[in-house]
Amino acid sequence: MSRIGRQPIELPAKVKVTVAGQKVSVEGPKGKLDYDAPAPIKVATKDGKVVVTRTDETRQTRALHGLARSLVNNMVRGVTEGYVKQLEIQGVGFRAAVQGDKLNLVIGYSHQINALIPKNVKVTVADNTKVTIEGPDKQVVGQFAASVRSYYPPEPYKGKGIRYVGEQVRRKEGKTVQQ
Repeated sequence: MSRIGRQPIELPAKVKVTVAGQKVSVEGPKGKLDYDAPAPIKVATKDGKVVVTRTDETRQTRALHGLARSLVNNMVRGVTEGYVKQLEIQGVGFRAAVQGDKLNLVIGYSHQINALIPKNVKVTVADNTKVTIEGPDKQVVGQFAASVRSYYPPEPYKGKGIRYVGEQVRRKEGKTVQQ
C-alpha cells in the first residue's frame, strides 16, 4: 500500500469537503477547488478526515493512489493557507505593473508583454521589480509563475532576466581578448 496514499488528511475547522462519486470539492476561506478523482480511487470523509483508498492492486492504480491523496491535500492546504510564488526582475529598465487583469512586463523587447492573470490568482508588484503571485490552486500559481519567468529566463553572462526569489544563477565568464 502507498505510504503517502494511506495517510488520512486532517481537515482544519474552516474547511468543508464534499464528495459526490468521483468529484471532490473543497471549500475554505481562500476559495473553492474541485477535483475529479480517477476511477479506481475512492475518496471519503470520516470523523473530520479525508481518506483516499484504491479498489485494486494494479501498477497504475497504485501510482494514482498517492497522487490523488497529494492533490486533495494540496487543495485543503490551498483553501486554508494559499500558495505564493515570488519573482524578481533584474536588468536596467526592466519593470512590471498590474493593469486590471493583465501583468504588464517591460523586459527589453521592442514591445511590452501583457500576461493575462488567471482567475482566482492575485498578483502584486512591489518596487516595479518584485512580483508576488498568490492563489489557492498550487498548479495554477506555479504554472503562471513559470510562464512569466519563461518570457525572459535569467541569462548566465550578465544575470539579466526574471528569476524566482532565492534562485541561484550560475554566471559564466565572457570572452577575453588574446594578446
